[in-house]
Amino acid sequence: MILSSSVEKIHKIKAIFLDCGDTLVDEGTEIKNSYGATLEAELIPTATELVHQIKHLGYPLALVADGPTATFDNVLHQHHLYCYFDAFAISAEVGVDKPDARMFLAALNQLKIDQPDYASVLMLGNNLERDIKGANQLGLTSVWLDWSPRRSKIPANELEVPQYTIKRPIDLIDIIRSIEEKHLSTT
Repeated sequence: MILSSSVEKIHKIKAIFLDCGDTLVDEGTEIKNSYGATLEAELIPTATELVHQIKHLGYPLALVADGPTATFDNVLHQHHLYCYFDAFAISAEVGVDKPDARMFLAALNQLKIDQPDYASVLMLGNNLERDIKGANQLGLTSVWLDWSPRRSKIPANELEVPQYTIKRPIDLIDIIRSIEEKHLSTT
C-alpha cells in the first residue's frame, strides 16, 4: 500500500489511453471477416515498443477504441499485447462511438480515475474528430499521432486541436517524460 501511494506521488500522469486503428494497428493491413471484425493486421512500427515501455514505466493502460470487440481481441492477442491493458472501452460494448464522453468515462471508471485527475490522463489517437475532440471535451491531455493518410489532418474546430502531435507511436514516451520532468521540477 505504501508503494502505490508513493508511485502516485511520483507520477503526474495517472493513465495512458490508446486508440487502436492507425494508432497501434496499420488499418491498411487489416483482414476482416464478413461481420467487419478484423481477424489479423500488422502493427504500426514502434507500437509494440510503446506498449511495453508504458507498462515498464508503471502506467495503467486503457484501450479506447471504436469497433467490434472481436477486432481488438484478435489483433491484440495476435501481437501478444492484450495482457498489457488494464482497461478496455470498446464502442461495441459501451454502445457509442468516440467522441462521445461515455467511451472515455468507461475507461476512467474502470481505472477509478476521478474528474480532478482527468487532465493527468493522456489519450493517444489518430483521429482528430474522434480521439482528439473526445479527449479535449472531457479535459484529458490529447496526443495526436499524425501517421496515417486515411484521416483528416486539419482540425475542423478548436476541440480537434491536439495538445501534442507525434509522428511515431514511440514518440509518446518523450511526451510522458517531459510531463513527468516538469511535474518533478515544480513539486
